[in-house]
Amino acid sequence: MKKYLLTIIAMLCAFNGFSQTRTEKDLLGEKQIPADAYYGVQTMRALENFQVSGVATKFYPDYVKAFAMVKLAAARANNDVGRLSKEKLAAIEKACLAVMQGKYHDQFLVDLYQGGAGTSANMNANEVLANVALELTGHKKGEYQYIEPHDDLNMGQSTNDVYPTAIKVAILLHNDKVIKQLKDLSASFHKKGEEFKNILKMGRTEGQDAVPMTLGQEFHAFGNQLDAEIEALRNSEVYLYSENMGATAIGTGITASPGYAEKCAVHLAKITGKPMVIAKDLIAETSSMQGYVMYSSALKSLAITLSKISGDLIFLATGPRAGIFEINLPPLQPGSSIMPGKVNPVMPELMNEICFKVMGNDMTVTLASHAGLLQLNAFEPVVPVAIFESQGLLFKGVPLFKTQCIDGITVNEDVLKNYMERSVGIVTALNPVLGYEKTTELAKEALQTGKGILELIREKKLLTEDQIKQLMDPAKMTSPNK
Repeated sequence: MKKYLLTIIAMLCAFNGFSQTRTEKDLLGEKQIPADAYYGVQTMRALENFQVSGVATKFYPDYVKAFAMVKLAAARANNDVGRLSKEKLAAIEKACLAVMQGKYHDQFLVDLYQGGAGTSANMNANEVLANVALELTGHKKGEYQYIEPHDDLNMGQSTNDVYPTAIKVAILLHNDKVIKQLKDLSASFHKKGEEFKNILKMGRTEGQDAVPMTLGQEFHAFGNQLDAEIEALRNSEVYLYSENMGATAIGTGITASPGYAEKCAVHLAKITGKPMVIAKDLIAETSSMQGYVMYSSALKSLAITLSKISGDLIFLATGPRAGIFEINLPPLQPGSSIMPGKVNPVMPELMNEICFKVMGNDMTVTLASHAGLLQLNAFEPVVPVAIFESQGLLFKGVPLFKTQCIDGITVNEDVLKNYMERSVGIVTALNPVLGYEKTTELAKEALQTGKGILELIREKKLLTEDQIKQLMDPAKMTSPNK
């Protein structure tokens, strides 16, 4: 009778849109898991306990892939040392490769914010991969007597080595994509540099007229600043190559087999395509957050440069009548609900907002990294929250900045020419021809009368038109040594 009633209840639940469940248990007791879920009991508890940001592991595909890569390397290493059978390895390999190919990502549901130093994220990966492996080999989800999340997927491992290694791999994978976008942006600046290479303008220091330069030099400088940041980002990867797989709980390697750590590092390097190496001191590596700090610092440096460039572009485009108005940014949308005709520099503004967030995220990494206690940092989960968000914002924001702003910049040549002819700053370039005393007198008179330097030179017949033309040649004006 009881069995009959349970069947009726299950049918009614299915009819009303409720999925059936399976029973799983852990240290704290039993839990009902949706029958079609690939995750298990510990993931279920995390879903109940850590609904904070709504940002789950699945939001970052490279992060999900990184867990699969780490678990695949671990399984192969355990097989190498004779601990994991060939049959179980084959099943786990299929599951890991499927996840690496983008499948089952919707099952990685743990919120990035979590207590427990990442245990829930690690168990989410263990449970999903175990159940995928079971299903791919003809078994049902939850039949852990064949492949078990702890004994098989977590064999010779701990959250304390799996979790940081997965974070590092994910950062490295996404860094390649961020750098690709940055290289495209830098190329756009350099392309504009070539386009504007013969356009003279007045350079400025401290907001004041300085000496002549070309607009091309200014834009090449923007590109070169980005090139330096790209190099710094790539160099910061070195601190992420060192991993602690085999450290297990605190770095002593308890529960890991001899030779496992070394073999795991070799497999991980091959799988990721990155030169991953086992740390010299696993206890130090398990408690240290240096790799994150160094990489986050490089992101912050990039953000500072991008923000400075964005601010420069906003300044150069101020106007159109009451600013310096040297360049035009692409008009993308009306700039005011009350002021007709106003168009704002929305893309440099957006880039600045992204950069401010990246700088703030670096502070989060800093605080979390120094707050660890003894052999483990319990605040590690907030580090990927910060770094992944920074990478994601840059990955999406940089190409918009390129296509919606940089590629469409044009020049107001008449404005630049007028500034050049009227600016007192041009007298520095005339020093070798007219002498310091004469150019000083010209500068003083220009400031008193409001006349331009070239206007005074013509009035006083100090130079012929041919001489003025030669002096105003962009090459001579901006690269006198050449």
